[in-house]
Amino acid sequence: MIDSHCHPYSSDFDEDRAAMIERAKKSGISRIYMPAIDSSTHQKMIDLETQYPDYCIAMMGLHPCDVKQETYKNELAIVKNWLDKRPFAAIGEIGLDFYWDKSTEEMQRYAFDIQMQWALEKDLPIVIHARDSTMACVEMVKPFAARGLKGIFHCFGGSAEEANAIIDLGFLLGIGGVFTFKKANMPMNLKDISIDHIVLETDAPYLAPVPFRGKRNESSYIPYILNALSEAKGIPIEEIASRTAKNTLDFFKI
Repeated sequence: MIDSHCHPYSSDFDEDRAAMIERAKKSGISRIYMPAIDSSTHQKMIDLETQYPDYCIAMMGLHPCDVKQETYKNELAIVKNWLDKRPFAAIGEIGLDFYWDKSTEEMQRYAFDIQMQWALEKDLPIVIHARDSTMACVEMVKPFAARGLKGIFHCFGGSAEEANAIIDLGFLLGIGGVFTFKKANMPMNLKDISIDHIVLETDAPYLAPVPFRGKRNESSYIPYILNALSEAKGIPIEEIASRTAKNTLDFFKI
């Protein structure tokens, strides 16, 4: 099992980070991919990758919620500097967030667009944050996907129509704790979606699956998401684990 999207460098883990990673290993998690947020945590993320080589693997990018008028151009310059300096698994997490602050939409679109350009230049996939903005992200991605860009729509919690629009791009769905929330109706929405289009994620410390909903999430909870997918799909746990792990490794390439 692989956690394709986790923030183990978050301050939420400052008290027990090593123990949390040990729990992940004991629960069968073979790798954790770490999306970047902004420059305030870059070094913490890189240090964690150094501490856990080939286990905690870093991405680089500017999160749409951290696109601010005063700082976003400098933040993007920092991202570009990192991308020019060393390899990363992907550019992420990037995208559009219309839930928290739609007033920054124009800047968010600029940041998303330029980071997709860099992804093509660097031959890297992208990991997308799309909150209240899935179809807007799909439309922005289309011309880049036509040029070979690959990506994951992380923390997918949308409709069957949105899922199919993402798959039509050749992109993957990141499935996490939201799949276990009854009101999200995800088992029905993904009823006809093949496991070949899915990767597993926690987005820890956020969005813990049932029965831990509302508490701090962590990578060792991936089996709860796996079990929910297995029940919904009628596919053995071992098969989903191996297929989603393969999807993840094929996607990131490192």
